[in-house]
Amino acid sequence: MNKFREFSTKLTEILDSKDIEIDEPMKNHTSFKVGGPVDILVNPENHKQVLDIINLCKKDNVPYYIIGNGTNLLVKDGGIRGVVIKLCKLNEITLDQDKLIAKSGALLKDVSDIALKQGLAGFEFACGIPGSIGGAVAMNAGAYNGEISNVIESAKVIDNEGNIKTLNKDELELGYRMSSILKHGYTVIEVTFKLHKGEQEKIKDRIEDLSKRRSDKQPLEYPSAGSTFKRPEGYFAAKLIEDSGLKGMRVGDAQVSEKHSGFIINKGNATAKDILGLIKLVQNTVKDKFNVDLFTEVRIIGED
Repeated sequence: MNKFREFSTKLTEILDSKDIEIDEPMKNHTSFKVGGPVDILVNPENHKQVLDIINLCKKDNVPYYIIGNGTNLLVKDGGIRGVVIKLCKLNEITLDQDKLIAKSGALLKDVSDIALKQGLAGFEFACGIPGSIGGAVAMNAGAYNGEISNVIESAKVIDNEGNIKTLNKDELELGYRMSSILKHGYTVIEVTFKLHKGEQEKIKDRIEDLSKRRSDKQPLEYPSAGSTFKRPEGYFAAKLIEDSGLKGMRVGDAQVSEKHSGFIINKGNATAKDILGLIKLVQNTVKDKFNVDLFTEVRIIGED
């Protein structure tokens, strides 16, 4: 029996039973479509529930993990012990003049769509990034010469003592795929973006152009977690991988995309072990050929 089954009854004091899933396969919650079961997966509907769940986990010494849309996540085949808190139901987006206020589970695409409808410019770069707001802020997600740090004003987070605090842009310490949120293990619950008035047609044209460029260059037809590796200083990961002769390389059903070498894709029935094996092969080969270390951008959690 699941060792945390008893703990799930305590969660019913915080959540409706429909928002609690036992032994839930994580392959159903990640864009890679791989991953073993988590003991308990919960779907809170507001930030008070998130805070109460975290505090209960800490009190009972139960490990917990926060996820959004699972688009930058690789869960190992043995699954996850403890609780996964999935924030996708916290997806409200509100408008305050030239500011957009988004809960952490809102999708970047939805924020981009609302910005377009309101004639607000600055968020176009994120139209094709498949993740949710919380993860995007934690990673300072970016694409096509834009990134979250260009448009964020502040973020509301839960800190390690269970307090809700608001961090301004400087306090977020946003750098390349990093932030104070990752550094300290905070949980994002709400973000305020500062945009500016623009011409709706120009905003729409920019979104359409970026969407086409993305579909032309990226293997969107296969499950993946986007760019697998961070950009090494002075290099491009995809070029290093291609120049190492690894384009199309496979381990089981995991493959270095033939369309974009920076992506590892699931050709159908890949396991997390396949993907991790291919990641290691790519890292070792690039190190041998170019003496450059590749570090993963994708977050890897769980047990073998």
